[in-house]
Amino acid sequence: MGVYLNPGNGPFQQICNGIYVDKTDMIDYVNSTVGTPAKLTCFSRPRRFGKSFAAKMLCAYYDKSCDSRKLFEGLKISKMDSFEKYLNKFDVIYLDITRFISRSKSKGTDVVADMQFATIEELKKAFPEFVKEDETYLPDALSSINQATGNKFVVIIDEWDALFREAKDDDNLQKEYVQLLRGLFKGGTATDETIAAAYMTGILPIKKYGTESALTDFREYTMTDPTGLAEYVGFTEDEVKALCDKYQMDFESMQTWYDGYSFDQIQHVYSPNSVMLAISKKKFKNYWTASETYESLKKYIEMDFDGLKGAIIGMLSGEAVRVKVSTFQNDMTSFRNKDDVLTLLIHLGYLAYDDNTEKATIPNLEVAGAFGDAVGGTDWAYVAGAIKDSDDLLDATIEGKADKVADALERAHEGACSVLEYNNEASLSAAIVLAYYTARRQYEIVHELPTGKGFADLAFLPRKYSDYPAMVVELKYNQDADTAIKQIKEKRYDGKLKEYFGNLLMVGINYDRETKKHTCVIERA
Repeated sequence: MGVYLNPGNGPFQQICNGIYVDKTDMIDYVNSTVGTPAKLTCFSRPRRFGKSFAAKMLCAYYDKSCDSRKLFEGLKISKMDSFEKYLNKFDVIYLDITRFISRSKSKGTDVVADMQFATIEELKKAFPEFVKEDETYLPDALSSINQATGNKFVVIIDEWDALFREAKDDDNLQKEYVQLLRGLFKGGTATDETIAAAYMTGILPIKKYGTESALTDFREYTMTDPTGLAEYVGFTEDEVKALCDKYQMDFESMQTWYDGYSFDQIQHVYSPNSVMLAISKKKFKNYWTASETYESLKKYIEMDFDGLKGAIIGMLSGEAVRVKVSTFQNDMTSFRNKDDVLTLLIHLGYLAYDDNTEKATIPNLEVAGAFGDAVGGTDWAYVAGAIKDSDDLLDATIEGKADKVADALERAHEGACSVLEYNNEASLSAAIVLAYYTARRQYEIVHELPTGKGFADLAFLPRKYSDYPAMVVELKYNQDADTAIKQIKEKRYDGKLKEYFGNLLMVGINYDRETKKHTCVIERA
């Protein structure tokens, strides 16, 4: 066993010893690609979504230097027809690109050259007769071994795009790296005979040069189009329910905090690392609070592109925003418009994307917290102020301080109208949701909730763990807040709101278009 050649099954064994969700059926998919034109797979998804877990799982399964039969016994793959076919049958090349970046920084070496040198040194020890002493090019070393022995390799590259993220301004290094990958994987006799299969993980899809992919032979699965691998992006709802049952965690809270990513095949996908941390720490909170998260998100949302700020404010207000994802160049520098920035945020996991509607949203309470922190560090004064003051606004609402509520909403609405490019009831609704930003910790905020004889403009439904009263909000233009309250009463409390009768706040809000003044009336029901 080595570090880069046949690393064994120890790392996957450690994973199985912790809080583990069985994703081994993904091996069946990779097995189906071995020795076929589809044998090159690139599966990109956000940090902390289990990329390295999958890479180590595949190493344990394919690595011929170890016996992993007992390790996989009882897991999903052991019950599948392809289990025996390739179990521990290949030499595995495992490259963790982040490891090589750290090595090169400490040693002052070229990342790509160091990667090849370290791997070739292990190949020389394992195949001393077949690798030239002065060999420096990894594809040639693998080809020499294959020609002499017939051995085929499974190549697993973890965080394949880390170099594009860490050295995003070093074009020469990036091109050198792409040329190495092309040498390993570009179609041709040598590659076809040497590589049995390849699996790359990363955050970004494969970089484009113009409209062409740098590695055209790879089948890609991404956060904008995961197709058949959608269930492996993160934890599914059934998997999270099973974890909650096993570890006595509240499922509704888990859903509120970490759900929100949705694809055609799988409607509910959860952030795996956050789910596991919530279980191990027995606490639901924002686990995206690392300084790198705050700084990078702040940098991207402040970029100077037409419509970007309005799109971000719209999503902070609960809206879904249309995003054209096709022009993104799959790197951290080639931004040409707001859609490119938003597409990057989708790949980074800050936004969820619906391929059917082509719209993006902020997925859950955890990510909403990260956005709230990032916006607080920008120069978006009214937005940052609204989020900062939202706890006080909720307290004022519950205490029935209507004048204070009207003043706060007036400030939020004025700011929203300056960015959202519309001045109507929709902008008032968006401003209200933004002004109550932190209230989503206690409430599910629903637009147009059915209430019997019509719909409530906004309903604040307490979460299962909350003891806050429910709130129903009615919005009026150029009328008066009393009329809004009257309309709430006329709609009655059928449907979802009926169960809150006796612990319900009716909030009527009117906006005078001429004076720009807001009035508010609050009553209990």
